[in-house]
This record gives sequence, C-alpha cells and structure tokens, in this order.
Amino acid sequence: MNKKRYALFTSTLIAASLALSGCQLLTGYQQIDRAENADKWMGKLIPVAGEVNLACFGTYHCEVTHIDRTPIISPETHEPVDMSMLTTTPSADEVTSLLDTKSVKIVPLAPSSIKGLTNYYARVKPIKREVHVNFYPENNLGYVERFAIIHEFVDATYQIRAYQDKSNQEAGSLLDKASPKPLCVELVEDGTVVRHFCKQTDAQQQGEFIEVAVTKS
Repeated sequence: MNKKRYALFTSTLIAASLALSGCQLLTGYQQIDRAENADKWMGKLIPVAGEVNLACFGTYHCEVTHIDRTPIISPETHEPVDMSMLTTTPSADEVTSLLDTKSVKIVPLAPSSIKGLTNYYARVKPIKREVHVNFYPENNLGYVERFAIIHEFVDATYQIRAYQDKSNQEAGSLLDKASPKPLCVELVEDGTVVRHFCKQTDAQQQGEFIEVAVTKS
C-alpha cells in the first residue's frame, strides 16, 4: 500500500514575495502582515472549550469552502452559504454552543486584502474531518489554488497556511532558479506545524500536493 498521503489541488499561476526561513510567503500574506489590523488576527481567534477553530491565510484572500459535506463560504459570492451559521466573536469564557458534530459556526476574522471581501474562520466540534480551502495568490479573483485535507482535529486552533518553498532551489541551476517555486501548505495546530504538503512538479504527479515530513527544529 502506498504510504504517501495526497491532498487535492488545482492551480495556475503563483505569486512570489517574502522570504522567511527557507520559505517564501505569498504576496497576499505580506500585504496582510503589514495591514493595520494584522496583529489583531490571532487575538480574534478566541478558543472555546470543546471546539476547533479553523482559519486559513498566506495569500491575498482565502476561504474555507467546505467542511465535510457542508458548504461554508461560497466560491461565487465569497460570503457564508448559510447566513444562519454566522456568529460574532466568542467571549473568552464561552462554552461551546455547537449542538453536534454537524454544527458549524462562521465568525468574521478580518478584512481581506482583496477589497470588499472578508476573511472568516469556522468553529466546529473536534472529530476527523475533510476540509476544502480556496487560496487566491494575487490581488484578484481571476484564478484560485484549491487544497483539501483530511485530518483528525482536536480541541485546538488550526491555521491552514500557504507559502512557496524555495529551499530546494537555492543551490540549483539558473534554470531551476528561474522556475516557479513549489507551492506548499502547512497545517498549524496551536502555533505548531503538524502537517506539511508541497505541490509536485514532476511529470507523473504534477499539480498534486504530497505530504512530506515535518522538520523538527
């Protein structure tokens, strides 16, 4: 049995920007990082006992489109599919009000770097789930990077973060250095990277995300 784990992925162009620890965050995250409200992002992700917080970042805009079979943010309108899921930021001492494992709450997180859009995060019960995310690496909605992951989520705050990996091309040929850097996605649990995927560029697996080992510091 093939032990490699795969994540769904389709893509077109990739935008480059900020280098950090051998990785290159996409242009959108650099813009978000400089935004006036950037430091408030993590403060708005308030943990609620018995729940999973799930957010995405790393590009101009991103959105969780599905959790299991439940549509979350519409790729067409970029707003919650079901407005009854929308709720306000919880208080620090709030106890979960999710009725069951199918319940989802959507919380506004911060203004998107694409004008007129909002970044949301989701609150769900901690079980094994399939999560789909759309990443928008440029300052428009003309193309999208689609990623999906199956994971055993626990009571914690998770971020699905996109970036470009240039570590393998630092010592390569001029042709290698001129080629687009592979797109990678990390699953971060309470500030710690727990899973790591990178897009494959070889002919056999081009366009696929393959899980690679997380390097421990």
